Amino acid sequence: MLRQFLPSVLMHTQLPDVEIVVADNGSTDGSLKFLQTQAVRVIALDQNYGFAEGYNRAIEQVDAEYVLLLNSDVEVTEGWLTTMLEYMDAHPETMAMQPKVISWHSKQAVQQGNASAVSFEHAGAAGGMMDVLGYPYCRGRMMGWVEEDHGQYDSVMPIFWATGACMLTRTRIYKDLGGLDANFFAHQEEIDLCWRMHNWANGAMNIVCLPQSVVYHVGGGTLGYENPRKTFLNFRNNLLMLYKNLPKNRRWWIMFVRFWMDYLAALQMLVTGQKANVRAVVQARRAYHKMKTGYQMSNHGKQNGYSMLVRRCIVWDFYVRRKRS
Repeated sequence: MLRQFLPSVLMHTQLPDVEIVVADNGSTDGSLKFLQTQAVRVIALDQNYGFAEGYNRAIEQVDAEYVLLLNSDVEVTEGWLTTMLEYMDAHPETMAMQPKVISWHSKQAVQQGNASAVSFEHAGAAGGMMDVLGYPYCRGRMMGWVEEDHGQYDSVMPIFWATGACMLTRTRIYKDLGGLDANFFAHQEEIDLCWRMHNWANGAMNIVCLPQSVVYHVGGGTLGYENPRKTFLNFRNNLLMLYKNLPKNRRWWIMFVRFWMDYLAALQMLVTGQKANVRAVVQARRAYHKMKTGYQMSNHGKQNGYSMLVRRCIVWDFYVRRKRS
């Protein structure tokens, strides 16, 4: 992935005062040797710290006004970064942002004549939202369903969370909030960070999607969408995120509902023959109960993030009402 997509970053990021930094997360595939031939700064970590702590350790060594988190399986386009930097400079009230994220595979399909339009990519699409029960979704993506991009989300829009596949944020805010939660390892850590940003800002700042900047994301490069390890991390981390960030007077009933919803999801997996994913859900809930005590002192009852949750249940909307947006 790095060899395939780094050239697009180098080509379209020739800007003064912009440094391209690649954090090598303890790779063993020859990536470091390849990076020595590229015009980038390399931060070589001694082991795989996961997505969250890997970024934290790298960003500790970065001194800049802004920092952009970019996955290695993202192809960028002309003007992608200039557009976002200009917006951030002009809008000091914006804490973080993301571009429009299009599926790289759908772009390939269009170029090969196998599709008539590109589709949004699962991780981020046109900006992340969250329903009242803590289920993340996106403009352009709900559950496993993604929409084709016909310009329907081409307006700048405040969002709840920006994708970690390509997120631009103010370095000071990132560091002041402690960065990504290392306990998450990977998956939903950027949503947790954005929620903490909203709580910290208390309504005075926002997070946006800027669709005038476009990137193409492969997605599922590390773990496939139905991989049991991915299922475990998504279920566990989502519960931890809710426990950390929900106001205490709202937490109990949401966690009660989620208990039943999680086991309903496990039942659906069992019926469809996904026994490994059923075990992953059970293990995720056990891990959540073991880990949650470490966060009890971190919840100060701030409700601004909670007030931004969309008053809907996407599970009901998707499976019962058959809504796809």
